[in-house]
Amino acid sequence: MEKQLFFPSEDSSVSDPTRPPGPKIIAVTNQKGGVGKTTTTINLAAALAERGKRVLIVDIDPQGNASTGLGIAASQRKFTTYDLIVGEAELRDVIADTAVRNLGIIPATTDLSSADIELFSNEKRVFLLRDALRQPAIDAFALDYILIDCPPSLNLLTVNAMVAAHSVLVPLQSEFFALEGLSQLMLTIREVRQTANPDLRIEGVVMTMYDGRNNLSRQVELDARENLGDLVFKTVIPRNVRVSEAPSFALPVLEYDPNSKGSEAYRSMAAELDRRSHSVQA
Repeated sequence: MEKQLFFPSEDSSVSDPTRPPGPKIIAVTNQKGGVGKTTTTINLAAALAERGKRVLIVDIDPQGNASTGLGIAASQRKFTTYDLIVGEAELRDVIADTAVRNLGIIPATTDLSSADIELFSNEKRVFLLRDALRQPAIDAFALDYILIDCPPSLNLLTVNAMVAAHSVLVPLQSEFFALEGLSQLMLTIREVRQTANPDLRIEGVVMTMYDGRNNLSRQVELDARENLGDLVFKTVIPRNVRVSEAPSFALPVLEYDPNSKGSEAYRSMAAELDRRSHSVQA
């Protein structure tokens, strides 16, 4: 990643120290595809909402899978994350309700595919999403969490998410080569810290598609815990057919099959995330 491509020389925006703390913003990212990133975003958000938290998903993946997975048809996406980032729509216009109580979403479309090129000349190109999500207007929604579903690449959109976020959550598939590629992600996080968001931290790593009967899954988990320690969530997300089926019904697994092992796992993860968040605030 070229530093010149993403980062302007300075951030000219000014924060208001008198404002109350806003929602916790978490970027859910891994540059590898197929690791359960969108599935984790949707179901963790639903589990947090089930705990009474007010949650917003921000879909910045041009594929728009999080939007589709929560029942927002492409024809319904009049205003999207792209419109918010480029300043062509207000927050109240882009946030859509979902079928899940306490859960909203800012949907995405393929308009985001050209964001890298279109925003290249903008001096504040890496701060656009942060400015949109941390503006005073967000306070009216009384959100507890914002989860940003990132594309499976380390591009300008992902960097925008990291600059906007308080922390980064990394889904890690329980398969061979799982840890490969994490080094580049960690380097990107470090660069964002040094250049645009010094408070960014790693929320944690969550093992996904885990099969306890499989020696490989157990070995990958062991390697992850040995290398990353307490960064790895105690909760693991199992490979579960109900989790796989739920998106085709445009529902989180907690709504599709509340008693499934997948639902139980995401509830456990939400509780663990909540505990981590409160311990950091304390």
